[in-house]
Amino acid sequence: MKRRIALLGSTGSMGTQALQVIDQFPNLFEIELLSAHSNADLLIQQALNYKPNVVVIIDDNHYLKVKNALSKEDCKVFAGMQSLVDCMEMNSIDMMLSCIVGIAGLKPVYAAIENEIPIALANKETLVVAGELMMQKVKENNVPIIPVDSEHSAIFQCLMGEQGNFVEKIILTASGGPFRGKTTTELENVTLAQALNHPNWSMGNKITIDSATLMNKGLEVIEAKWLFNMDIDKIEVIVHPQSIIHSLVQFTDGSMKAQLGLPDMKLPIQYALTFPQRLKNDFPRFSFTDYPFFSFEKPDIQAFPCLSLAYNALKEGGNKPCVLNAANEVTVVQFLNGKIKFTDIPKIIEKALYTIPFSKPQTIEEYLEVDRETREKVNFCSFI
Repeated sequence: MKRRIALLGSTGSMGTQALQVIDQFPNLFEIELLSAHSNADLLIQQALNYKPNVVVIIDDNHYLKVKNALSKEDCKVFAGMQSLVDCMEMNSIDMMLSCIVGIAGLKPVYAAIENEIPIALANKETLVVAGELMMQKVKENNVPIIPVDSEHSAIFQCLMGEQGNFVEKIILTASGGPFRGKTTTELENVTLAQALNHPNWSMGNKITIDSATLMNKGLEVIEAKWLFNMDIDKIEVIVHPQSIIHSLVQFTDGSMKAQLGLPDMKLPIQYALTFPQRLKNDFPRFSFTDYPFFSFEKPDIQAFPCLSLAYNALKEGGNKPCVLNAANEVTVVQFLNGKIKFTDIPKIIEKALYTIPFSKPQTIEEYLEVDRETREKVNFCSFI
């Protein structure tokens, strides 16, 4: 039987690539649910193409447009985040692929875990914000989570067959983004267009800016801690500009395993959807003759302090990773809208981390309250 997929965030960069992967295997997968935040036009087009049982538009201002466009289809149309959460109780979902950007993925992913739905996770913020709570529920319900981020997918793949072998450390690779090698002074006047011009990866605006600030790598460090139950001092970041080695694992005997491939998110998406099988596809292949030289360097935490801020937030624990994520999401939007400079992003995040009092949230609602409080202060207070 075909595996029925709930694809959350279907209109974004990751979501559209996921559909390209699914197109490769029409006999293996079918779309049970599609959700999008506000891109009603593309969501309608996808629904007409893939004939899902359920479509959810989060922004209810677009509900009537989507509902009317799909009125002749055998498809249920809902609106709002709570509707998406409620849909996780459907017994017709075999796997959820979460491609939602930001903290918006928190509640539906938690609901999927509660309802014992296997998860392919591209939404790193879910574990950044509430990793301890999420992984506790994963353990209680014995729910498999397969990471889709290229770095975490690489680590996951390197750990296959190594059960019982001690891991000394994991190494997350970073491209260095479009500003690798620049000084703090040189970063003062970079433009939005320059920040969105990633040298290797094709991604959405938010994650592209996160890559430029190295916050994306910081968020990945926090996600890796929870996914792989690693101590923070065993998670290392190294800059690898070619983006071919996606991450590495070092074992107790000193040997290392790495996963290599072209910088194409469709590869980890396919691995998560078809695990434990590796199925043939027509994606471009890597050739060593095209990349005869690999280089590595330490990240410059003076010019890109967001990485250090993420490590510090993880060390402090409690609500601090949630504060970090919320402040980052707000400042990225502010930068995208031309309200702040690129170099203001880490300054505002650092101020938020020291301004919001420490707490230890115990529920999803408490994490969401920390997120709300942080966004309110960053949006309406002068943090620079």
